[in-house]
Amino acid sequence: MGAQNGKDLLVKVDMNGTGLFETIAGLRATRISFNAESVDVTSLESQGGWRELLSGAGGKSASISGSGVFKDAGTDERARQLFFEGETPAFQVIIPDFGIVEGPFQVTGIEYAGSHNGEATYEMSLASAGALTFVAL
Repeated sequence: MGAQNGKDLLVKVDMNGTGLFETIAGLRATRISFNAESVDVTSLESQGGWRELLSGAGGKSASISGSGVFKDAGTDERARQLFFEGETPAFQVIIPDFGIVEGPFQVTGIEYAGSHNGEATYEMSLASAGALTFVAL
């Protein structure tokens, strides 16, 4: 994967539960991270005293974060609704020249900020809430 434009990493939300995905408005910076817990099965018999991990065990998770300018668009309202109602709809993350990650996420944080001589901004955080799928591009 060569160098890519950061603006091409898109976060989309299912607007109504029917698979109608729209890019979240106003995002300027986005990030997705994947995590896997390890299960340590090291024992006195472990070769050379090296740590051993149990393959395929432990939990997996993903988190999405983003920041941008407040646009007062339909996706802004949808993000607020999801936060206050605690829903876990499908989201898509388009990673340029890599693939599409899709699955349920919960909006775990929204922050709004602004100064008297600047634009209103927001930051949002999401946590995976179920199995994710990946489709290579």
